[in-house]
Amino acid sequence: MFAATALQAAEKPNFIIILADDLGYADLTCFGAVDMSTPHLDRMAREGMRLTDFHMAAPTCTASRAALLTGCYPVRVGMGDQIAPRADGTLSPSRVLWPGSPFGLNPSEITIAEVLKEAGYATGVIGKWHLGDRPQFNPTRQGFDEFFGVLFSNDMDPYRYYRGTKQLDEEIDRDQQTQRYTAEAVDFIRRRRGEPFFLYVAHTMPHVPLAASEQFRGKSPRGLYGDAVSEVDWSVGQILDALRELQLDRRTLVLFSSDNGGWLARGERGGLNTPFRGGKGGSYEGGFRTPAIAWQPGVVPAGSACGELASAMDLLPTLAAMAGTQPPQDRTIDGHDVTPLLAGQPGAKSPWEKLFYYFGNELHAVRSGPWKLRTQNLLKNENIYHGPWRDSPIGLTTVPAALYDLSRDPGEQKSVLDHHPKIVQRLKGYLDEARADLGDSLTGVAPTGARPVGKAE
Repeated sequence: MFAATALQAAEKPNFIIILADDLGYADLTCFGAVDMSTPHLDRMAREGMRLTDFHMAAPTCTASRAALLTGCYPVRVGMGDQIAPRADGTLSPSRVLWPGSPFGLNPSEITIAEVLKEAGYATGVIGKWHLGDRPQFNPTRQGFDEFFGVLFSNDMDPYRYYRGTKQLDEEIDRDQQTQRYTAEAVDFIRRRRGEPFFLYVAHTMPHVPLAASEQFRGKSPRGLYGDAVSEVDWSVGQILDALRELQLDRRTLVLFSSDNGGWLARGERGGLNTPFRGGKGGSYEGGFRTPAIAWQPGVVPAGSACGELASAMDLLPTLAAMAGTQPPQDRTIDGHDVTPLLAGQPGAKSPWEKLFYYFGNELHAVRSGPWKLRTQNLLKNENIYHGPWRDSPIGLTTVPAALYDLSRDPGEQKSVLDHHPKIVQRLKGYLDEARADLGDSLTGVAPTGARPVGKAE
Protein backbone atom coordinates (compact mmCIF):
# COMPACT_ATOMS: atom_id res chain seq x y z
CA MET A 1 0.00 0.00 0.00
CA PHE A 2 3.01 2.32 0.25
CA ALA A 3 2.87 3.34 -3.41
CA ALA A 4 -0.84 4.12 -3.24
CA THR A 5 -0.20 6.25 -0.17
CA ALA A 6 2.65 8.02 -1.95
CA LEU A 7 0.36 8.84 -4.86
CA GLN A 8 -1.85 10.75 -2.45
CA ALA A 9 0.91 12.32 -0.36
CA ALA A 10 0.43 15.58 1.54
CA GLU A 11 2.61 17.45 -0.93
CA LYS A 12 0.45 17.91 -3.98
CA PRO A 13 1.95 16.23 -7.03
CA ASN A 14 2.34 17.98 -10.35
CA PHE A 15 0.63 16.49 -13.40
CA ILE A 16 1.65 16.49 -17.06
CA ILE A 17 -0.44 14.86 -19.79
CA ILE A 18 1.35 14.52 -23.14
CA LEU A 19 -0.86 13.57 -26.07
CA ALA A 20 0.31 12.63 -29.55
CA ASP A 21 -2.07 13.00 -32.51
CA ASP A 22 -2.97 9.86 -34.54
CA LEU A 23 -0.10 7.80 -33.10
CA GLY A 24 -0.63 4.07 -33.61
CA TYR A 25 -0.47 1.47 -30.85
CA ALA A 26 2.56 -0.19 -32.45
CA ASP A 27 4.52 2.98 -33.24
CA LEU A 28 6.74 2.89 -30.13
CA THR A 29 9.55 0.42 -29.63
CA CYS A 30 8.29 -0.33 -26.13
CA PHE A 31 4.94 -1.31 -27.69
CA GLY A 32 6.40 -3.56 -30.37
CA ALA A 33 7.67 -1.27 -33.13
CA VAL A 34 10.67 -2.69 -34.99
CA ASP A 35 11.30 0.17 -37.41
CA MET A 36 10.98 3.22 -35.14
CA SER A 37 13.40 4.99 -32.83
CA THR A 38 11.72 6.10 -29.59
CA PRO A 39 14.50 5.95 -26.96
CA HIS A 40 13.00 8.55 -24.62
CA LEU A 41 9.56 6.95 -24.46
CA ASP A 42 11.26 3.57 -24.10
CA ARG A 43 13.20 4.94 -21.12
CA MET A 44 9.98 6.41 -19.74
CA ALA A 45 8.44 2.93 -19.95
CA ARG A 46 11.47 1.31 -18.28
CA GLU A 47 11.23 3.81 -15.44
CA GLY A 48 7.44 3.68 -15.26
CA MET A 49 4.42 1.66 -16.33
CA ARG A 50 3.05 0.62 -19.72
CA LEU A 51 -0.74 0.54 -19.79
CA THR A 52 -1.50 -2.05 -22.45
CA ASP A 53 -5.32 -1.92 -22.30
CA PHE A 54 -5.78 1.86 -22.27
CA HIS A 55 -8.63 3.31 -24.31
CA MET A 56 -9.61 6.68 -25.64
CA ALA A 57 -13.35 7.35 -25.56
CA ALA A 58 -13.58 8.01 -29.30
CA PRO A 59 -11.60 7.22 -32.46
CA THR A 60 -11.44 10.88 -33.59
CA CYS A 61 -9.82 14.10 -32.40
CA THR A 62 -12.56 16.34 -31.03
CA ALA A 63 -14.57 13.72 -29.18
CA SER A 64 -11.57 12.00 -27.59
CA ARG A 65 -10.19 15.30 -26.26
CA ALA A 66 -13.55 16.30 -24.82
CA ALA A 67 -13.72 12.98 -22.97
CA LEU A 68 -10.15 13.21 -21.67
CA LEU A 69 -10.71 16.66 -20.18
CA THR A 70 -14.21 16.09 -18.74
CA GLY A 71 -14.05 12.46 -17.63
CA CYS A 72 -17.21 11.76 -19.61
CA TYR A 73 -18.27 9.94 -22.75
CA PRO A 74 -18.26 12.48 -25.60
CA VAL A 75 -21.98 11.94 -26.17
CA ARG A 76 -22.68 12.87 -22.54
CA VAL A 77 -21.15 16.31 -23.04
CA GLY A 78 -22.70 16.87 -26.47
CA MET A 79 -19.44 16.23 -28.33
CA GLY A 80 -20.23 13.01 -30.19
CA ASP A 81 -21.21 14.14 -33.67
CA GLN A 82 -20.23 17.64 -34.77
CA ILE A 83 -21.52 20.17 -37.27
CA ALA A 84 -19.23 21.59 -39.95
CA PRO A 85 -19.83 24.73 -42.03
CA ARG A 86 -19.98 24.30 -45.82
CA ALA A 87 -18.63 26.79 -48.33
CA ASP A 88 -22.18 27.95 -49.07
CA GLY A 89 -22.76 28.87 -45.42
CA THR A 90 -24.93 25.88 -44.54
CA LEU A 91 -24.02 23.32 -41.89
CA SER A 92 -23.47 19.58 -42.34
CA PRO A 93 -22.72 16.64 -40.01
CA SER A 94 -19.07 15.94 -39.21
CA ARG A 95 -17.09 13.73 -36.84
CA VAL A 96 -14.84 16.63 -35.76
CA LEU A 97 -15.10 20.39 -35.32
CA TRP A 98 -14.07 22.59 -38.24
CA PRO A 99 -13.17 26.29 -38.34
CA GLY A 100 -16.24 28.47 -38.29
CA SER A 101 -18.46 26.00 -36.47
CA PRO A 102 -20.68 27.70 -33.86
CA PHE A 103 -20.28 24.70 -31.55
CA GLY A 104 -17.73 23.71 -28.91
CA LEU A 105 -17.28 22.21 -25.48
CA ASN A 106 -19.96 23.79 -23.33
CA PRO A 107 -18.41 26.31 -20.89
CA SER A 108 -20.64 24.80 -18.20
CA GLU A 109 -18.67 21.55 -18.40
CA ILE A 110 -15.95 21.13 -15.78
CA THR A 111 -12.52 20.09 -17.01
CA ILE A 112 -9.50 18.60 -15.26
CA ALA A 113 -7.99 22.08 -15.33
CA GLU A 114 -10.95 23.57 -13.48
CA VAL A 115 -10.92 20.83 -10.85
CA LEU A 116 -7.20 21.30 -10.21
CA LYS A 117 -7.28 25.09 -10.40
CA GLU A 118 -9.86 25.06 -7.61
CA ALA A 119 -7.39 22.92 -5.64
CA GLY A 120 -4.63 25.53 -6.00
CA TYR A 121 -2.91 24.40 -9.19
CA ALA A 122 -1.39 26.52 -11.93
CA THR A 123 -2.76 25.21 -15.22
CA GLY A 124 -1.53 25.38 -18.80
CA VAL A 125 -2.23 23.85 -22.19
CA ILE A 126 0.20 23.82 -25.11
CA GLY A 127 -0.63 22.55 -28.59
CA LYS A 128 -3.86 21.45 -30.22
CA TRP A 129 -7.20 22.35 -28.62
CA HIS A 130 -9.90 21.29 -31.14
CA LEU A 131 -12.86 21.95 -28.85
CA GLY A 132 -14.17 25.13 -30.46
CA ASP A 133 -12.76 28.33 -31.94
CA ARG A 134 -15.21 30.91 -30.60
CA PRO A 135 -13.99 33.02 -27.64
CA GLN A 136 -16.31 31.30 -25.15
CA PHE A 137 -14.71 27.94 -26.02
CA ASN A 138 -11.10 29.09 -25.55
CA PRO A 139 -9.02 27.00 -23.10
CA THR A 140 -8.69 30.01 -20.81
CA ARG A 141 -12.47 29.80 -20.28
CA GLN A 142 -12.16 26.14 -19.27
CA GLY A 143 -9.79 26.44 -16.32
CA PHE A 144 -6.44 26.94 -18.04
CA ASP A 145 -4.38 29.91 -16.87
CA GLU A 146 -2.24 29.76 -20.01
CA PHE A 147 -2.72 28.61 -23.59
CA PHE A 148 -0.26 28.53 -26.45
CA GLY A 149 -1.15 26.57 -29.53
CA VAL A 150 -3.69 26.05 -32.27
CA LEU A 151 -7.44 25.67 -32.21
CA PHE A 152 -7.70 22.89 -34.83
CA SER A 153 -5.88 20.07 -36.57
CA ASN A 154 -2.93 21.05 -38.72
CA ASP A 155 -4.87 20.20 -41.90
CA MET A 156 -7.47 22.91 -41.25
CA ASP A 157 -7.24 26.55 -42.27
CA PRO A 158 -6.96 29.27 -41.12
CA TYR A 159 -4.10 27.77 -39.13
CA ARG A 160 -2.66 30.23 -36.62
CA TYR A 161 -1.05 30.24 -33.20
CA TYR A 162 -2.94 31.66 -30.25
CA ARG A 163 -1.61 32.87 -26.93
CA GLY A 164 -4.57 32.94 -24.64
CA THR A 165 -7.42 34.44 -26.64
CA LYS A 166 -5.12 36.47 -28.89
CA GLN A 167 -4.37 35.26 -32.41
CA LEU A 168 -0.71 35.80 -33.26
CA ASP A 169 0.35 37.35 -36.55
CA GLU A 170 3.21 34.96 -37.25
CA GLU A 171 2.96 32.27 -39.90
CA ILE A 172 3.22 28.75 -38.53
CA ASP A 173 6.28 26.79 -39.63
CA ARG A 174 4.99 23.23 -39.29
CA ASP A 175 8.55 21.87 -39.39
CA GLN A 176 9.24 23.74 -36.14
CA GLN A 177 5.98 23.08 -34.31
CA THR A 178 7.16 20.21 -32.12
CA GLN A 179 10.26 22.23 -31.21
CA ARG A 180 8.10 25.26 -30.38
CA TYR A 181 5.68 23.30 -28.22
CA THR A 182 8.57 21.68 -26.39
CA ALA A 183 10.21 25.02 -25.60
CA GLU A 184 6.89 26.39 -24.36
CA ALA A 185 6.35 23.32 -22.16
CA VAL A 186 9.79 23.49 -20.56
CA ASP A 187 9.34 27.23 -20.00
CA PHE A 188 6.01 26.63 -18.25
CA ILE A 189 7.60 24.02 -15.98
CA ARG A 190 10.46 26.35 -15.05
CA ARG A 191 8.18 29.30 -14.35
CA ARG A 192 5.65 27.30 -12.34
CA ARG A 193 8.03 25.00 -10.46
CA GLY A 194 7.37 26.72 -7.14
CA GLU A 195 3.68 25.76 -7.09
CA PRO A 196 1.69 22.65 -7.95
CA PHE A 197 0.93 22.64 -11.67
CA PHE A 198 -1.04 20.80 -14.33
CA LEU A 199 0.31 20.93 -17.88
CA TYR A 200 -1.47 19.47 -20.91
CA VAL A 201 0.81 19.13 -23.94
CA ALA A 202 -1.20 18.19 -27.05
CA HIS A 203 1.17 17.67 -29.97
CA THR A 204 -0.06 18.14 -33.53
CA MET A 205 2.22 15.36 -34.78
CA PRO A 206 2.07 12.79 -36.27
CA HIS A 207 -1.24 13.98 -37.79
CA VAL A 208 -1.04 14.79 -41.50
CA PRO A 209 0.34 16.93 -43.07
CA LEU A 210 3.48 15.48 -41.56
CA ALA A 211 6.43 17.66 -40.64
CA ALA A 212 9.72 17.47 -38.77
CA SER A 213 12.62 19.80 -38.10
CA GLU A 214 15.93 19.45 -39.92
CA GLN A 215 17.32 17.65 -36.88
CA PHE A 216 14.95 14.71 -37.49
CA ARG A 217 13.95 14.90 -41.15
CA GLY A 218 15.13 11.99 -43.28
CA LYS A 219 16.38 9.92 -40.34
CA SER A 220 13.66 7.26 -39.92
CA PRO A 221 13.14 4.12 -42.05
CA ARG A 222 9.41 4.88 -41.72
CA GLY A 223 9.84 8.06 -43.73
CA LEU A 224 8.43 11.40 -42.67
CA TYR A 225 5.91 9.71 -40.38
CA GLY A 226 8.76 8.10 -38.46
CA ASP A 227 10.65 11.40 -38.39
CA ALA A 228 7.63 13.12 -36.83
CA VAL A 229 7.23 10.39 -34.21
CA SER A 230 10.95 10.54 -33.37
CA GLU A 231 10.64 14.27 -32.75
CA VAL A 232 7.65 13.77 -30.44
CA ASP A 233 9.77 11.18 -28.62
CA TRP A 234 12.59 13.75 -28.33
CA SER A 235 10.08 16.25 -26.94
CA VAL A 236 9.04 13.84 -24.20
CA GLY A 237 12.71 13.40 -23.33
CA GLN A 238 13.20 17.16 -23.05
CA ILE A 239 10.24 17.47 -20.68
CA LEU A 240 11.39 14.59 -18.47
CA ASP A 241 14.95 15.94 -18.44
CA ALA A 242 13.64 19.33 -17.28
CA LEU A 243 11.80 17.64 -14.42
CA ARG A 244 14.95 15.77 -13.41
CA GLU A 245 17.08 18.91 -13.59
CA LEU A 246 14.62 20.85 -11.41
CA GLN A 247 14.28 17.89 -9.01
CA LEU A 248 10.58 17.69 -9.75
CA ASP A 249 10.63 14.18 -11.19
CA ARG A 250 9.68 12.37 -7.99
CA ARG A 251 6.66 14.59 -7.42
CA THR A 252 5.37 14.85 -10.97
CA LEU A 253 3.11 12.27 -12.58
CA VAL A 254 3.57 12.24 -16.36
CA LEU A 255 1.10 10.41 -18.60
CA PHE A 256 1.70 9.85 -22.32
CA SER A 257 -0.77 8.57 -24.90
CA SER A 258 -2.43 9.35 -28.26
CA ASP A 259 -5.83 10.86 -29.01
CA ASN A 260 -6.86 7.80 -31.06
CA GLY A 261 -5.33 5.01 -33.08
CA GLY A 262 -3.20 5.35 -36.18
CA TRP A 263 -4.85 6.49 -39.41
CA LEU A 264 -4.60 3.42 -41.65
CA ALA A 265 -6.18 5.20 -44.61
CA ARG A 266 -3.06 7.36 -44.86
CA GLY A 267 -0.87 4.41 -45.74
CA GLU A 268 2.81 5.18 -45.17
CA ARG A 269 1.83 8.58 -43.75
CA GLY A 270 -0.15 6.90 -40.97
CA GLY A 271 0.48 4.72 -37.95
CA LEU A 272 0.40 1.01 -37.20
CA ASN A 273 -2.00 -0.54 -34.69
CA THR A 274 -0.70 -4.12 -34.62
CA PRO A 275 -1.99 -6.51 -33.28
CA PHE A 276 -5.34 -4.77 -33.38
CA ARG A 277 -7.81 -4.46 -36.21
CA GLY A 278 -8.84 -1.10 -37.63
CA GLY A 279 -7.69 2.38 -36.77
CA LYS A 280 -8.72 5.99 -36.47
CA GLY A 281 -12.33 6.54 -37.47
CA GLY A 282 -13.45 3.01 -36.61
CA SER A 283 -14.66 1.10 -33.58
CA TYR A 284 -12.37 -1.90 -33.71
CA GLU A 285 -9.64 -1.92 -31.06
CA GLY A 286 -7.18 -0.17 -33.36
CA GLY A 287 -9.30 2.97 -33.28
CA PHE A 288 -9.75 3.22 -29.52
CA ARG A 289 -6.82 1.45 -27.87
CA THR A 290 -3.71 3.60 -27.65
CA PRO A 291 -0.18 3.21 -26.27
CA ALA A 292 -0.01 4.71 -22.79
CA ILE A 293 2.81 5.20 -20.30
CA ALA A 294 2.66 6.47 -16.71
CA TRP A 295 5.82 7.80 -15.04
CA GLN A 296 6.68 9.06 -11.58
CA PRO A 297 9.93 7.70 -10.14
CA GLY A 298 9.49 6.25 -6.68
CA VAL A 299 5.73 6.14 -7.03
CA VAL A 300 4.75 4.39 -10.26
CA PRO A 301 6.57 1.01 -10.23
CA ALA A 302 9.51 1.00 -12.63
CA GLY A 303 9.50 -1.46 -15.50
CA SER A 304 5.91 -2.48 -14.86
CA ALA A 305 2.98 -3.19 -17.14
CA CYS A 306 -0.71 -2.95 -16.38
CA GLY A 307 -3.06 -5.06 -18.50
CA GLU A 308 -6.23 -3.93 -16.76
CA LEU A 309 -8.83 -1.98 -18.72
CA ALA A 310 -8.50 1.79 -18.23
CA SER A 311 -9.76 4.85 -20.08
CA ALA A 312 -8.78 8.43 -20.72
CA MET A 313 -12.02 9.26 -18.92
CA ASP A 314 -10.32 8.02 -15.74
CA LEU A 315 -7.83 10.88 -15.72
CA LEU A 316 -10.12 13.50 -14.20
CA PRO A 317 -11.20 11.43 -11.16
CA THR A 318 -7.71 9.97 -10.74
CA LEU A 319 -5.86 13.29 -10.78
CA ALA A 320 -8.52 14.81 -8.53
CA ALA A 321 -7.96 12.04 -5.97
CA MET A 322 -4.20 12.43 -6.13
CA ALA A 323 -4.54 16.19 -5.63
CA GLY A 324 -6.67 15.63 -2.54
CA THR A 325 -9.89 16.91 -4.06
CA GLN A 326 -12.99 15.45 -5.73
CA PRO A 327 -14.52 15.28 -9.19
CA PRO A 328 -17.64 17.39 -9.73
CA GLN A 329 -20.43 16.12 -7.48
CA ASP A 330 -23.35 17.78 -9.28
CA ARG A 331 -23.21 15.72 -12.49
CA THR A 332 -22.42 12.29 -13.85
CA ILE A 333 -18.73 11.59 -14.41
CA ASP A 334 -18.16 8.35 -16.30
CA GLY A 335 -14.49 7.80 -15.46
CA HIS A 336 -13.09 6.09 -12.36
CA ASP A 337 -10.21 6.65 -9.95
CA VAL A 338 -7.52 4.21 -11.10
CA THR A 339 -4.91 5.21 -8.52
CA PRO A 340 -4.51 1.57 -7.39
CA LEU A 341 -3.59 0.55 -10.94
CA LEU A 342 -1.00 3.32 -11.34
CA ALA A 343 0.47 2.45 -7.95
CA GLY A 344 0.89 -1.17 -8.98
CA GLN A 345 -1.16 -2.24 -5.98
CA PRO A 346 -1.20 -6.07 -5.82
CA GLY A 347 -4.50 -7.48 -6.99
CA ALA A 348 -5.79 -4.13 -8.26
CA LYS A 349 -8.51 -4.64 -10.86
CA SER A 350 -10.12 -2.45 -13.47
CA PRO A 351 -13.14 -0.55 -12.14
CA TRP A 352 -14.85 -0.85 -15.54
CA GLU A 353 -17.68 -3.40 -15.49
CA LYS A 354 -18.72 -2.14 -18.92
CA LEU A 355 -17.13 0.28 -21.36
CA PHE A 356 -19.01 1.60 -24.38
CA TYR A 357 -17.62 2.35 -27.82
CA TYR A 358 -19.39 5.33 -29.35
CA PHE A 359 -18.47 6.60 -32.80
CA GLY A 360 -20.13 9.98 -32.95
CA ASN A 361 -23.61 9.41 -31.55
CA GLU A 362 -23.65 5.80 -32.77
CA LEU A 363 -23.28 3.01 -30.20
CA HIS A 364 -20.98 0.49 -31.87
CA ALA A 365 -19.88 -1.87 -29.09
CA VAL A 366 -19.60 -2.70 -25.40
CA ARG A 367 -16.65 -4.25 -23.56
CA SER A 368 -16.95 -6.26 -20.34
CA GLY A 369 -13.92 -8.16 -19.12
CA PRO A 370 -12.39 -9.88 -22.17
CA TRP A 371 -15.68 -9.79 -24.08
CA LYS A 372 -16.54 -7.24 -26.73
CA LEU A 373 -19.96 -7.26 -28.36
CA ARG A 374 -20.26 -5.24 -31.56
CA THR A 375 -23.54 -3.99 -32.96
CA GLN A 376 -24.28 -4.07 -36.67
CA ASN A 377 -23.17 -0.77 -38.17
CA LEU A 378 -21.45 0.90 -41.09
CA LEU A 379 -17.73 1.60 -41.23
CA LYS A 380 -15.51 3.06 -43.92
CA ASN A 381 -13.67 0.33 -45.78
CA GLU A 382 -10.22 1.67 -45.01
CA ASN A 383 -10.81 1.36 -41.27
CA ILE A 384 -11.86 -2.29 -41.11
CA TYR A 385 -8.59 -3.83 -42.29
CA HIS A 386 -5.97 -5.27 -40.01
CA GLY A 387 -2.33 -4.73 -40.92
CA PRO A 388 0.24 -2.14 -41.94
CA TRP A 389 -0.11 0.38 -44.73
CA ARG A 390 -3.25 -1.17 -46.23
CA ASP A 391 -5.09 1.02 -48.73
CA SER A 392 -8.62 0.24 -49.90
CA PRO A 393 -11.45 1.96 -51.79
CA ILE A 394 -13.33 4.68 -49.97
CA GLY A 395 -16.90 3.66 -49.16
CA LEU A 396 -19.09 2.15 -46.47
CA THR A 397 -19.23 -1.50 -45.53
CA THR A 398 -21.90 -3.12 -43.37
CA VAL A 399 -20.22 -4.69 -40.36
CA PRO A 400 -22.38 -7.43 -38.80
CA ALA A 401 -22.91 -7.94 -35.09
CA ALA A 402 -20.10 -9.96 -33.51
CA LEU A 403 -18.73 -11.15 -30.19
CA TYR A 404 -14.98 -11.30 -29.62
CA ASP A 405 -12.91 -12.71 -26.77
CA LEU A 406 -10.10 -10.15 -26.76
CA SER A 407 -7.97 -12.28 -24.44
CA ARG A 408 -7.72 -14.90 -27.20
CA ASP A 409 -8.45 -12.79 -30.27
CA PRO A 410 -7.16 -9.22 -29.82
CA GLY A 411 -7.31 -8.70 -33.59
CA GLU A 412 -11.10 -9.30 -33.64
CA GLN A 413 -10.84 -11.85 -36.42
CA LYS A 414 -13.20 -14.64 -35.29
CA SER A 415 -16.66 -13.92 -33.91
CA VAL A 416 -17.96 -16.35 -31.29
CA LEU A 417 -21.41 -14.79 -31.20
CA ASP A 418 -23.23 -18.11 -31.60
CA HIS A 419 -21.24 -19.91 -28.91
CA HIS A 420 -21.95 -17.74 -25.84
CA PRO A 421 -25.66 -16.84 -25.70
CA LYS A 422 -25.63 -15.92 -21.99
CA ILE A 423 -22.72 -13.53 -22.43
CA VAL A 424 -24.41 -11.99 -25.48
CA GLN A 425 -27.62 -11.54 -23.49
CA ARG A 426 -25.77 -9.81 -20.63
CA LEU A 427 -23.88 -7.49 -22.96
CA LYS A 428 -27.04 -6.66 -24.90
CA GLY A 429 -28.53 -5.57 -21.59
CA TYR A 430 -25.59 -3.20 -21.11
CA LEU A 431 -26.16 -1.79 -24.60
CA ASP A 432 -29.80 -1.13 -23.75
CA GLU A 433 -28.70 0.71 -20.58
CA ALA A 434 -26.35 2.89 -22.61
CA ARG A 435 -29.04 3.70 -25.18
CA ALA A 436 -31.48 4.74 -22.47
CA ASP A 437 -28.87 7.02 -20.90
CA LEU A 438 -26.70 8.32 -23.75
CA GLY A 439 -28.84 7.55 -26.79
CA ASP A 440 -27.94 5.80 -30.03
CA SER A 441 -28.50 7.32 -33.45
CA LEU A 442 -28.18 3.87 -35.07
CA THR A 443 -31.39 2.70 -33.41
CA GLY A 444 -33.07 6.09 -33.17
CA VAL A 445 -32.97 6.27 -29.36
CA ALA A 446 -32.70 9.78 -27.91
CA PRO A 447 -30.50 10.34 -24.84
CA THR A 448 -31.87 11.16 -21.40
CA GLY A 449 -28.52 11.68 -19.64
CA ALA A 450 -26.66 13.83 -22.17
CA ARG A 451 -25.84 17.47 -21.55
CA PRO A 452 -25.99 20.17 -24.23
CA VAL A 453 -23.14 21.06 -26.55
CA GLY A 454 -21.89 24.63 -26.33
CA LYS A 455 -23.27 26.91 -29.02
CA ALA A 456 -22.22 30.44 -29.89
CA GLU A 457 -25.07 32.77 -30.77
